[in-house]
Amino acid sequence: MSTLVLQDQPASIDVVSAQRKPSTGRAIKALRKTLYRSGAIIGFLLVWELVPQFVLEPASKVFLPPLHEVLQQLWKMIISGDLATHIAASLSRSAIGFILAVAIGVPVGLVVAWFSKVGDFLNPLLEVFRNTAALALLPVFTLLLGIGELSKVSIVLYAAFFPVLLNTILGARSVDPLLIRAGRTLGLNSFEIFSKVVLPASVPIIFTGIRMAGTSAVLVLIAAEMIGAKAGLGYLITNSQASFLIPKMYAAILTVAILGFAVNAALVALERHFSRWARA
Repeated sequence: MSTLVLQDQPASIDVVSAQRKPSTGRAIKALRKTLYRSGAIIGFLLVWELVPQFVLEPASKVFLPPLHEVLQQLWKMIISGDLATHIAASLSRSAIGFILAVAIGVPVGLVVAWFSKVGDFLNPLLEVFRNTAALALLPVFTLLLGIGELSKVSIVLYAAFFPVLLNTILGARSVDPLLIRAGRTLGLNSFEIFSKVVLPASVPIIFTGIRMAGTSAVLVLIAAEMIGAKAGLGYLITNSQASFLIPKMYAAILTVAILGFAVNAALVALERHFSRWARA
């Protein structure tokens, strides 16, 4: 009996090791893929750390501090709660403008795409405004709405509205005509074709516009906060530069980059959730 047990053990061990090898190989492959994709960022951070210390002159180092000094300043602002205050101010403004842009841009885009006469009437005006940069109109918003919250939310709304609108129109107009014909063949009326065929098929392109709008909302707001704001990341950057707090200024800029990356990642995850059928 003991001999049988000893004979069976190597086979069981071989099975376990055979099961572990593919999982280990997949883990190593995933790690290599992650390192490869983040290699450019890691290289950039290394250059940022090493160049100010070993390449630049001491006088120039004041204007470009090494990365560890910036991270130390960033940690100080996190501990003190100062950074959280500015992030909350910026996020609240950009979120309000972004949500309003999506809530207005998607329905208007669907109407313009579905009703050709409405599109023909509004298209010239839309072309004029979409080719006018949002920051070029910042003085106009400031003069008409003041330097308070309303002007900042309005400029974010304007900047985020057109990516959502134009991609919604593009998505609705690029639906495969065969899908619409199939819906009519099945006896669907116009509203059912619109809600069950056109709208779902437009979701991937609509979310492309929403992602562009999210990025625009953050970037335009930072520029708007540099004028007449008392809180926010844009104000933090400008105030730090004016006070010659250079590491703090770079820490705020780094926060803006991380915030933009996080917003884009969240919108990508949301897009994957609503367009699972398209990937399938």
